[in-house]
Amino acid sequence: MKDNQMIFGIRAVREAIEAGQELDQIYVKRETNSAQMSELIQAIGNRRIPLRKVPVGKLNRLTRKNHQGVIAIKAVTTYYSLEEIIPFLYDKGRNPFIVILDGITDVRNFGAIARTCECAGVDAVVVFEQRSVSVTADALKTSAGALSRLPVCREHSLEEALRFLKDSGVRLIGATEKSSDLMSTVSFQGPIAIIMGAEDRGLSDISLKECDQLVRIPLYGEIGSLNVSVAAGILLYEAVRNQGSRI
Repeated sequence: MKDNQMIFGIRAVREAIEAGQELDQIYVKRETNSAQMSELIQAIGNRRIPLRKVPVGKLNRLTRKNHQGVIAIKAVTTYYSLEEIIPFLYDKGRNPFIVILDGITDVRNFGAIARTCECAGVDAVVVFEQRSVSVTADALKTSAGALSRLPVCREHSLEEALRFLKDSGVRLIGATEKSSDLMSTVSFQGPIAIIMGAEDRGLSDISLKECDQLVRIPLYGEIGSLNVSVAAGILLYEAVRNQGSRI
């Protein structure tokens, strides 16, 4: 990563936060407990920027400059929130069409999913502060520029995000091979959010609990699952087919 993509030092990072600069994530030295660092961590929490406490060796590998135990990574996009996006869509007379990435961490999968989302007319993709992908330069490149066009919401809590959507009249549809309902038998009409699970373990327990509907893609071979970006593409275009014109 190039130095111009990062901000170093406690004061510089604090000033960036106070100025409202978009930051992708912040690394702080795990062993530090100074008053200045405590104040910085509180300021980070108020802005809901992902915070990673790491060994000093991680920081030293990122840069040789005097980082004072903290490095902020500049964001390459503006993040939104569901509380902004959902009312806006309803005000425009649109049924929200949202994709939620539950525990997905692979940047290439993220970019591929975002590209399909943009092509399918998805209104926003939702990621999370912890254990989640973010919009990096690599993700932007993999998405073929889709992440510069597609709103990305970064939320603090999966459970809170799902409950907000349900309270807003959005139906939650989770993709899992454990479902007995094939995607072709399910309605994708109305306001919906399609939830795609992590590459290794699928949907989290929270998603399985909160989903209004669980669906599966039919598989006829011996391999028990699809790559998550491929599965997302299949489900999104099943939804587009089912919905007909979204205009």
